[in-house]
Amino acid sequence: MSEENKASEGGSPSYPISSVDNALRLLLLFREQQSMRLTDACNYLGVAHSTAHRLLAMLIHRGFVRQDATRAYRPGPMLVDIGLAVVQKMDVRTQARPFLETLATRFGETVHLVTLEGSQVRYLDSVESDRTLRVIARTGQVLPAHCTSAGKALLGEFSPEQVRALYADEALTIKTTRSIKSFAALENALDDVRHQGYATNYEESEEGVGSVAIALVNAADRPVASIAVAVPVTRLLPELQINLVKALKEIRQQFRDLSV
Repeated sequence: MSEENKASEGGSPSYPISSVDNALRLLLLFREQQSMRLTDACNYLGVAHSTAHRLLAMLIHRGFVRQDATRAYRPGPMLVDIGLAVVQKMDVRTQARPFLETLATRFGETVHLVTLEGSQVRYLDSVESDRTLRVIARTGQVLPAHCTSAGKALLGEFSPEQVRALYADEALTIKTTRSIKSFAALENALDDVRHQGYATNYEESEEGVGSVAIALVNAADRPVASIAVAVPVTRLLPELQINLVKALKEIRQQFRDLSV
């Protein structure tokens, strides 16, 4: 069995790295207790004080552990954020699924649920239209955020400074001749998204495909995902777009209310 297969099945690796293993064991200890002291870490790992101190110092540096006023070690913000992010991705599919089905039934078009991963988007779920001419489901696919309405809707929830941090080198992938080609053009497009409250895509990720999307926010007004209705451009006429925007804005509010 290869090292990769053993790891994926939870087996012990052939070449364990003791420092990594000890750091992970310390994090796992928080499942059993809310805090630990340096002596607790030493006794649990069976290592010297200096070794345990270096491990904890690195975990503090990366935000996985913090020290309170009593000098006890507690779970840090990064550890909490990772856990919440994983749970949130599972929860958002469950919460959003009825909205996807409602939109698909009402408009007879394919509906996507999308989340942001850096400067890309991942398609978490889809309800595919049953029309002969339709946009296919993209569940599991990853695309450049700026090439999709769903991605632009999510980027529009960020400040210009946050967006610039995601595109540090300002290099944009081009999927079609209609894709946004420069960071300056992306900034202008996101200004429109913020002003309108929704995003559109006309053949920017795939020829013949258009879409309208809106970001879903929680009770704290933080974006957690976006919903996009994908339509062959021959059917994405102004009247349909107006009706899609109205429906999507209603869903945004309903989703937010669910998160309260």
